[in-house]
Amino acid sequence: MSNGFMSLHDPADSPALFDLPPAGPDFALEQSAKARGLWPVAGCDEAGRGPLAGPVVAAAVILDPHRIPDGLNDSKKLSAKRREDLFEKIMADAIVSIASSGPALIDRINILAASLDAMRRAVCGLSRPPALVLADGRDRPPGIACGAEAVIKGDGRSLSIAAASIIAKVTRDRMMTAAGVFYPDYGFDVHAGYGTARHLTAITEAGPCPLHRRSFRPIRDYGRIAGEAARDIVDG
Repeated sequence: MSNGFMSLHDPADSPALFDLPPAGPDFALEQSAKARGLWPVAGCDEAGRGPLAGPVVAAAVILDPHRIPDGLNDSKKLSAKRREDLFEKIMADAIVSIASSGPALIDRINILAASLDAMRRAVCGLSRPPALVLADGRDRPPGIACGAEAVIKGDGRSLSIAAASIIAKVTRDRMMTAAGVFYPDYGFDVHAGYGTARHLTAITEAGPCPLHRRSFRPIRDYGRIAGEAARDIVDG
């Protein structure tokens, strides 16, 4: 009989309830590695694969299990202010290394290879060598002295990777804000190099600057069109 309240069921009656993903990242992957004798563990992530301009920035972070900042999560799920606050806490309480790959390297070896190379250099720059690296995504950074595991959507699963995602994101945003001072026509301080309408309009009007990735569309197309226009002028 209904009494106006929701009836209670045995949890076993609703198994799907327990298939839900966790609310946010935790330290389970790190603890599992420690139980296998792999310690310390570094989380590694990058920021800036998609933009049309600027570097891709990678960070590697070894968290102190006793001093993990509250609120760590995928950097994309945090406000800019929250990322800045957590950035300062991570830098104060964790072992951190940052590396980047600029537009020239991205154009030469492609964005994936440049991202993995930045991740490799970030890991190699840690002041304490890790026994294991948890790398966000499907690929592991090559050429590191320890084991590595690729963790798909790792910034939402591992606190160490989440911390690395925050460090990489804030660092890159600061770099692009500074770039906006040197190249004010493009609005890098607003969109960080992503292909917004304002950015695309600026490229059309002013052409690409040294920070643009020539191998990326529409920068690549702009160069082709500009070259054809120049040839038409000469031929005319």
